[in-house]
Amino acid sequence: MDEIMALDLKALVTNTIYEVFDTMLSMEIKQEEGECKKIRNGRRFVGAVSFAGEVMGNINIKMNEAFSRIITRAMLRMESGESVMDEDIEDVIGELSNIVCGDLKSRFCDIGFPCELSIPSVTSGSDFKIESMNWMRYECVSFRHEEHLMDVEIYIKSAH
Repeated sequence: MDEIMALDLKALVTNTIYEVFDTMLSMEIKQEEGECKKIRNGRRFVGAVSFAGEVMGNINIKMNEAFSRIITRAMLRMESGESVMDEDIEDVIGELSNIVCGDLKSRFCDIGFPCELSIPSVTSGSDFKIESMNWMRYECVSFRHEEHLMDVEIYIKSAH
């Protein structure tokens, strides 16, 4: 477990987010300094993927509705004024969550901690709270695109 505790999870996630936003979305995104921003106000979307095996945990990607529509239009190559369906948003956020968690899974496997991923799930609404408890390690990274924020939370614990 020391190998997992030594991983720079924030750097791994940040590199994956930068790559996805650059190659798949053609958008610039920057890591925010300091504490995680904890997106809680208004309607928001949360994409989640869990992993289980020698190491267990999950990734949550949170953003407000406006930003979720922007990245969906970018991913689907839509015009800025085109209407976006919630199902499309859920697909894009689920895919983003899957990519980030898949990259982390590869890192775990590389250091001898094989694990499997769950199917992505996406929750949306304005009156909910997602809590994960009893984890050995928690990391959160916030990102900004223009005035929009996105949080990526990582939870990990040993399977033993």
